[in-house]
Amino acid sequence: MEGQPVTVHPAEPVGDGRLPERIAGRTNLHPRVRYFGSAAFHPHTDGGFSEYRAVRATQIRPLPHGVSTEHGALAEPLAVALHAVGRVPELRGRSVLVNGAGPIGSLVVAAAKHRGAGTVVAADLAASSLAVARAMGADETRELSRDEGLPEDVEVVFEASGAPAALGPVLRATARGGTLVQVGNLPGTAAPAVLGDLVTREVTWIGSYRFVEEIDDALGALRDGLDVTPVISHRFPLDQAAQALAVAADPTNASSKVMLRLADMPPGG
Repeated sequence: MEGQPVTVHPAEPVGDGRLPERIAGRTNLHPRVRYFGSAAFHPHTDGGFSEYRAVRATQIRPLPHGVSTEHGALAEPLAVALHAVGRVPELRGRSVLVNGAGPIGSLVVAAAKHRGAGTVVAADLAASSLAVARAMGADETRELSRDEGLPEDVEVVFEASGAPAALGPVLRATARGGTLVQVGNLPGTAAPAVLGDLVTREVTWIGSYRFVEEIDDALGALRDGLDVTPVISHRFPLDQAAQALAVAADPTNASSKVMLRLADMPPGG
């Protein structure tokens, strides 16, 4: 319907969409996917910074009643977080560590609590990121730059920093027989890591890549009251887009999600 607020599933598989039976339905694992703002293929795929954007009708998701366009704009990263927690069959009541409290890590905190996790600990180098994680539901935080260290014997660990140097510590933090979910993108080059704990502690190490249809789950969670407002650190009108991008790119600004809003819409609209 014209005028209906929507968000968009940013992935479009290229080709016939057929996958081997063993990964049927897992469209995030399709060998060729056009994804908003991705430089994976040539020509690169444009993002959403445009007045008009043509997408397939199947990519459109109407926002539920009561979900603002500001929150709807965060359905995509929340879907990434929900896909990550969904990689673990059962989280209810289990101890959880989220290493890396950037926007995705903080949303993983919220997603884990939403799925019934017990105690959730967030760890990061930056106090500002940990403040966001606490606001998103973390029961405890560890500021690694102050040598506070990771907890021990955690049943489920989500590694959301993407830092190769974190692999050894998070494996050590994972309980014997526990699960480590790799959410942060690791570099595409060789990275040294001591992985002995993967074997001797029989840790299950799982990858998590983007999402399938969890954007629908994200919209449902937003409708049901999951508040993503703490992840938003800055808001700029559209005519200050260059400044917004500079703030987002500068690590000294302690930014989380930097949002652009249309000039004729109020904040939160």
